Amino acid sequence: MFNLIGRNLTFCVSKRTKTTSFHRLFPRLSSSSPAAASDNSFAVSYLVDLCGFPPDKAISASKYLKFKTPDRADSVIAFFKDQGFTETQISYMVGKFPLALACHPEKNLLPKFEFLNSIGLSDSDIIKLFTARPSFLSRSLKHHVEPTVSFLRNLFQSNDRLLIAIRRCALIWNSNFKADVIPNMQILCDVGVPRLQMLNLLTYYPRDFLVTTDQFKKAVDDVVEMGFDPLISSFMVAVHAVRSMSKSTWEKKMETYENWGLSKTEILLAFRINPWCMKASKEKIDKVMDYLVNKMGFETTVIVKNPGIISMSLEKRIIPRCLVYKYCLDNGLMKDKNCCSFGWWLQCSEEKFIKRLERYEKEAPGVLKFYLEKLNHADRR
Repeated sequence: MFNLIGRNLTFCVSKRTKTTSFHRLFPRLSSSSPAAASDNSFAVSYLVDLCGFPPDKAISASKYLKFKTPDRADSVIAFFKDQGFTETQISYMVGKFPLALACHPEKNLLPKFEFLNSIGLSDSDIIKLFTARPSFLSRSLKHHVEPTVSFLRNLFQSNDRLLIAIRRCALIWNSNFKADVIPNMQILCDVGVPRLQMLNLLTYYPRDFLVTTDQFKKAVDDVVEMGFDPLISSFMVAVHAVRSMSKSTWEKKMETYENWGLSKTEILLAFRINPWCMKASKEKIDKVMDYLVNKMGFETTVIVKNPGIISMSLEKRIIPRCLVYKYCLDNGLMKDKNCCSFGWWLQCSEEKFIKRLERYEKEAPGVLKFYLEKLNHADRR
């Protein structure tokens, strides 16, 4: 758990030690730079000399930082270091959210850390959360953090789902999260998506819901028009795929597939079979298609029938298994090249794949060893 500091321990204790620690964190100049006439001059000097702020950014930030001694800022830095933040993380947070230096460690920061610990977030989870969203440091525990957790817990009906969502998307702490989620879930409900499938998307991809209802409805309508069944889990995967990219990115990926000879109808058929095929980057699509068509000699339609292959690792799954597939063909263990059998060959679990090769050992001794060698080679790359 976090190195929680006792409630009755003030941060003025060992002030000299904490200031020295801060100087090591931002080793540029001393905070004793001559003060100018303005009321904010010390804050400006502190941000420029110790935090490395550009002067214009320091002046802008100083409008909200009214301090004339380093005590408060030093105590905040000391608190973060006590909780396990690295110097790089602290520097990043202060740079993104200078108001962090105005927080009161005992009154503002410590209670949030304790609460987040209490709901099941680990030390590293909390560090990642605050590093990703430094502005969250200013959120009220009573009026924002606790109500948000209560809302999410009621929504998910599962603490495990709650923690997964928090870990995967720091944006759920935004003030408009609740206002976005409820109307967008209603859109899914209106087209017949089961609640459990909605929650699966919300758990693993909360960011998908953080748009206006018009934007979300457009994505859902597009998926419906493509012929997806709202009762099937692939419907929500398709919504995620559509929501995760701009229209221009979608069109560029369509063009990439078309450049390999696939028609729009074939691409959309592949998308309906496995929506993840449109989540791969253009570069990944090209690499996989190049290997399957030019190295393995398959027709491009192999992807239409087995679109899930596109999302697999080229080095750790596709190449090792393709080499063994060719080895087995060359040794007469399979009659001919078949798209369906090839799809199983790449997509079956590792356990099933090993068992298949063990069966082949009688007819082609060494086939399992051959595969494991290729696999180990891929792992070392």
